[in-house]
Amino acid sequence: MPITVDIGGEPSTLIRSVFDYFEQVDRRFSTYRTDSEIAAINRGDVPVKDWSGEMMDVLALAERTTNETGGFFDIHKADGSLDPSGIVKGWAIRNAAEIVRQAHVCDFFIEAGGDIQCSGKNASGEDWSVGIRNPFKTDEIIKVIYPRGRGVATSGIYARGQHIYNPHGFGDPINDIVSLTVVGSDVLEADRFATAAFAMGRDGILFIEHALSLEGYVVDVNGRATPTSGFGDLCKP
Repeated sequence: MPITVDIGGEPSTLIRSVFDYFEQVDRRFSTYRTDSEIAAINRGDVPVKDWSGEMMDVLALAERTTNETGGFFDIHKADGSLDPSGIVKGWAIRNAAEIVRQAHVCDFFIEAGGDIQCSGKNASGEDWSVGIRNPFKTDEIIKVIYPRGRGVATSGIYARGQHIYNPHGFGDPINDIVSLTVVGSDVLEADRFATAAFAMGRDGILFIEHALSLEGYVVDVNGRATPTSGFGDLCKP
């Protein structure tokens, strides 16, 4: 997936450290690599006692999210294998942001596959802004928000096709909404709940509405957008 890291005029070694970290995450969690730890776990090659601390952390987060969403977040595939992709991206971006913060950099923007963590100001001294794409015309921005240190994650079917299913509906695809953007206290919170809320279909925006510290914006199959009650405040420059 495309990754963007903007930390202004900071040393290139810091950017390299961030990209090295993302490479490590890919080597451990990618379900597309036969040499990743998750692939080895799914083959049964690695006993639980030898799973890495990072793997255990992510799986614990996944279980917690499953419990908090009434089972709508589930990393178990139909064949019984594990796919933590719905949570590991936000987790990795949050950790990459911490690498930048530990270098005493307060102004930065990190984006991976559409999920974003930003902090401080951009090069023009203004708040970072994030555009939400029109899922029916992806070169068009339909809403601009100003996260001001919060995390942003979008789940949808317009970029990768149908890949999110209702775990309570016998694996039924989601066919009533096409895009759901969630803003949370950080990108991990936004990411883990965006996936689950999308799996709820039309009811997902109601779940976000009633969740503490979350705001959302959903676009349905008819092109109608519905925001949570506090979302409008995020659109004010």
